[in-house]
Amino acid sequence: MSRSPSLPDRPSLDLDPEMSEDERLDALRAHFADIVQVHDELADQLDAARSRRGDLQDEVDQLQRENEALKTSSLYLATVEEVSPDDDEVVLKQHGNNQEVLTDVSPRLSERLEAGNRVAINDSFAVQSLLDNETDARAQAMQVEESPSVEYADIGGLEEQVREVREAVEAPLMDPERFETVGIEPPTGVLLHGPPGTGKTMLAKAVANQTDTTFIKMAGSELVQKFIGEGARLVRDLFELAEERAPAIIFIDEIDAIASKRTESKTSGDAEVQRTMMQLLSEMDGFDQRGDISIIAATNRFDMLDRAILRPGRFDRLIEVPEPNLDGRREILAIHTREMNVDDDVDMEALAEETDGFTGAELESLATEAGMFAIRDERTEIRMTDFEEAMEKITRDDSPGTPVAFY
Repeated sequence: MSRSPSLPDRPSLDLDPEMSEDERLDALRAHFADIVQVHDELADQLDAARSRRGDLQDEVDQLQRENEALKTSSLYLATVEEVSPDDDEVVLKQHGNNQEVLTDVSPRLSERLEAGNRVAINDSFAVQSLLDNETDARAQAMQVEESPSVEYADIGGLEEQVREVREAVEAPLMDPERFETVGIEPPTGVLLHGPPGTGKTMLAKAVANQTDTTFIKMAGSELVQKFIGEGARLVRDLFELAEERAPAIIFIDEIDAIASKRTESKTSGDAEVQRTMMQLLSEMDGFDQRGDISIIAATNRFDMLDRAILRPGRFDRLIEVPEPNLDGRREILAIHTREMNVDDDVDMEALAEETDGFTGAELESLATEAGMFAIRDERTEIRMTDFEEAMEKITRDDSPGTPVAFY
């Protein structure tokens, strides 16, 4: 505990009767200076005391809030499942354990409650307050705040695929009047399928960059949740978020994680994945028009997808993104080496011919590895020998940490 600061000594004035007038005046001046000094010291102590009082008051307020919080019982989140015709009873489902409870509701809230509302309940399951229908924080976290930096010029060997994606996704968002004039409904979704590393994700990012829309990116595995109904709820929140911030593009990577063919499996995990897929199917072609929302999905396992998600009306365009041909490999190598200091002896045509079977990602890895060999030799130019050594490295099965191109 801190001690109070001591007060300065009070200055005293002793005047000798035998002093001259000048001596008396000098003594008075010295006494006045002492008084001013004491006043300043007291003023400083008063300011310090006021500051300390403010700090103590803040501490008291914090303790009072903590005390009130300790005395207040905890509330729990629940969702209104059904409302009775008389508006005096509701069926609640508590979040987390999915327990359903029939409980009475106070008259002040009965007229405001509807099925689907989020409410706060106490330990007795009595409804305490009506909450806003807030979007799941996990859905908000999937929104990409900054527009992707990938442009169409960064994608090589996929001219036909770029054209089809732009027609199906970009055109409805940028020029919807053209579809109205022709009298057709714009495509509702695009599914990109092909081997890993061929540029499916880059295509989606390029479209998002070109259209300047809200871009929501997720992986199919993120929609598989632990508790029953949580995956379906997350899918619903994602589409609601896209509708609020339209125009928007929803990109679902590795969609086969939740849209694989349905089986007769009775396990709870498989059943939950299928419930999530049913919610996704419902959102994709429900009764409500989505408006300015486009869906792009990507998968490496097209053969695993359920037929229900492939039918027109959900994914109107199924676009294969194959391994690049000779012209595509030449273009991809040019893209990945345009910022590199490449020696004149590098034969890009020969490299394009030798890399038959390489994907775009493997060609990028080839260029990076060639640059690493130049750095290892303390050179600033990348030679043909660097590309040859990089080719030998990434095609070896026993080379750890590098991709292997099979051709």
